[in-house]
Amino acid sequence: MMNEQPLRTLTPTIDIYIKLAQYPIMADRVRDRMRQELFQRGIIDPDTFEHEVREMSEASQLREGLGDPYYEEDSHTWQIRIERIRDHRTDVYFANNLGSARLDTLIEEVLNSRSSAPDMAPISFNPEIAPWEMLFRQGEVYERMAADELERHRHHLEEIKVVLIKRLMSDQLPFIGVAKRVLTISDLRNIHHSLIGTGKIGGKAAGMYLAWRILQPVDDQFNQGIINIPDSYFIGTDVIYEFFLMNQLEHHMNQKYRPVQEIRAQYPRIVQDFRRSALPDYVVAQVREVLGTMGDSPLIVRSSSLLEDNFGFSFAGKYDSYFCPNQGTAEENLEAVLDAIRRVYASSVNPNALLYRKKNNLIDYDERMAILLQRVTGHWCGRYYFPDVAGVGFSENPFCWTPEIRRGEGFLRIVTGLGTRAVDRVAQDYPRLIPISHPHLRPEMDVEGQRNYSQRFMAVIDRDSNSVVTVPVREALPRCGPLLSLVASIDRGGSLAAILPGATIHPDDHIVLTFDGLTHDETFIAIMRQALQELEDAYNGPVDLEFAIQVDFADNSPAEEGAPAGPPQHSYRLHVLECRPLNERLPAGDDTDRVDYDANRRLFAMPTLLPSGTVEAIDYLVFVDPEVYYHIEREEDRLHIAQTITALNDLLPAGRFGLIGPGRWGSLNSRLSVPISYSDICNARLLVEISPPYTPAPELAYGTDFFQDVLEAGIFVLGIQPTPEGGMMDWKLLRESANHLANYVPEAADWADCVRVIDLQAAAGSPLKIIIDDETNEAIACFDVPE
Repeated sequence: MMNEQPLRTLTPTIDIYIKLAQYPIMADRVRDRMRQELFQRGIIDPDTFEHEVREMSEASQLREGLGDPYYEEDSHTWQIRIERIRDHRTDVYFANNLGSARLDTLIEEVLNSRSSAPDMAPISFNPEIAPWEMLFRQGEVYERMAADELERHRHHLEEIKVVLIKRLMSDQLPFIGVAKRVLTISDLRNIHHSLIGTGKIGGKAAGMYLAWRILQPVDDQFNQGIINIPDSYFIGTDVIYEFFLMNQLEHHMNQKYRPVQEIRAQYPRIVQDFRRSALPDYVVAQVREVLGTMGDSPLIVRSSSLLEDNFGFSFAGKYDSYFCPNQGTAEENLEAVLDAIRRVYASSVNPNALLYRKKNNLIDYDERMAILLQRVTGHWCGRYYFPDVAGVGFSENPFCWTPEIRRGEGFLRIVTGLGTRAVDRVAQDYPRLIPISHPHLRPEMDVEGQRNYSQRFMAVIDRDSNSVVTVPVREALPRCGPLLSLVASIDRGGSLAAILPGATIHPDDHIVLTFDGLTHDETFIAIMRQALQELEDAYNGPVDLEFAIQVDFADNSPAEEGAPAGPPQHSYRLHVLECRPLNERLPAGDDTDRVDYDANRRLFAMPTLLPSGTVEAIDYLVFVDPEVYYHIEREEDRLHIAQTITALNDLLPAGRFGLIGPGRWGSLNSRLSVPISYSDICNARLLVEISPPYTPAPELAYGTDFFQDVLEAGIFVLGIQPTPEGGMMDWKLLRESANHLANYVPEAADWADCVRVIDLQAAAGSPLKIIIDDETNEAIACFDVPE
């Protein structure tokens, strides 16, 4: 351990300290130059210097009574300690070896450098252990160089960027490979300036920021398009450790190693423990400052864990995010945000996330949670706040339902209002699916289909109730004037008519959200096409982009009284909310000859829009009978059905069983489908969703978080609608085969008329195979036995 500084050195050191105290803002920069001088002259090398600083910092902890510094001092305080020791050690070395006169010269150089060319000295320190300010300032020196000069130092600049990216954003090598080419030192300094606490900003925030920078050429290309990110602040990943330690919540950190049943059972209590806990004082103070900058704009508190939006695993929808309307008193608004932060921290150990990590061999990873505090994109329209358009875009389109559609140009899934209704599966409501290569085409071309497959409700923030609510589009949109002409059409019975700008919507007019105004706007389609292509090129693979759009309408009133108004002029403000590599695991195509299965026994054969693919070796089917399920009156009983599915997921052989049952799985409306989430079915290989014949045909759920989850898990999702005209279904096999439910979940025996576990080898003589035939647009489920 380092000895105390001898008394004889104190006088010159104090002289140095007093000189620097006269320059309170510039002192950091002067000390950077002092260290460069020490290192260049060989008085001490950077590694030895930093080693001494660390030893002296640890000794100071003991002097201040910390018996176990690693647990008793948070990382933020440790960083302050080590920076102060580093400055003191710099003063001592400089005083003992170079003296006060040389310091005067350095101060003069720094003063003069404000108006002169930057110092072009080569890098003279180890970036891995250098303090933040030294890295930022040296990086800025390189970026100010002329092109030919920079070329000689580019490798140093790249090293500094990589160090800063690893400290601030991600240590995932694929991410670093993209980010170091795109981000500037100024970008990294802005992120650091917006950081609360220490640690990284997490995968979601990092992906959002990187995507925005990648899209700057697209921003420059379109006069009618501005690409940005919402005002954002980041609570670093180290803060969750402080939260655990100060509230004695460490025992929850090993939750990931518990059995599945315990993880599920204990999670509600964990949420309550977290919500009763305190956050560090400096976090509370800085969140209060953030709220002060937001005015009456709503906020969203978003998860941003280290693994979210990763190259390889997206963690889509695994952690929670919460809207904070911000319409109460200052203290009410603050408490709402603090409570949301605690709840996001609690979601780091929720069953969905932990089972996803287990399934993908990520359970031992140090999964720390950062928090993204963000202004909600939107505007007030009467009492409601929402964005004009929101949704997700994909740079590759796997569902090309007609030959004209080009897969490589991607597609959009959009709604009006908050984008939650685009990424969640919601009951009896449909976003607009837009293939970018042919935006006018729809899976349903007739008027009835367009009417049925439309958005009827929108999620908005309600000023009066200070909450997020769901309202009919008819209630919120007519207040929004020209927006109607872009997103809605008038239903004339046999046709859907465009709404002219400025047209009055009468009480008896029925509007249908077709988004035809957007799909016919070449600028909008071009912006989205170019944005997705630019991101795919940078990421070197398909991407998934979440966005919100504000439409700015120019005044088109006539210059002269009585003259007709001109066509509406509008531009788009595209806000990047999230971007991640598209980690698909779609079933591979198969060369199976039709002769191989035409004569085989079938479970069903149905029309489909899915691309070709094959699923093999389904040994067991869990069948939830729609006729029984839809007649269950009590919510409690429907939840028991869901709990039975969850139990079977844990007991049946993983990857060897399929699920078949009513409605849109992944929607939590138990009247329309079994209310399950990803973790409840994560071990299945097949999910067949049966739509009743009196409802619209099965939707293309591609683009929802649930669908992304099951794709990544290798679960094949197939929607069917058995009707006399729509294919065949072997109900006898499903309803009359031996039911093995009681063998697996004895306590669920009372539900055997609704939930059936079928051993397909015993019932049909072979496992089940699913074949998607893209020549006939048929989904065929068959056995390897003759009819």
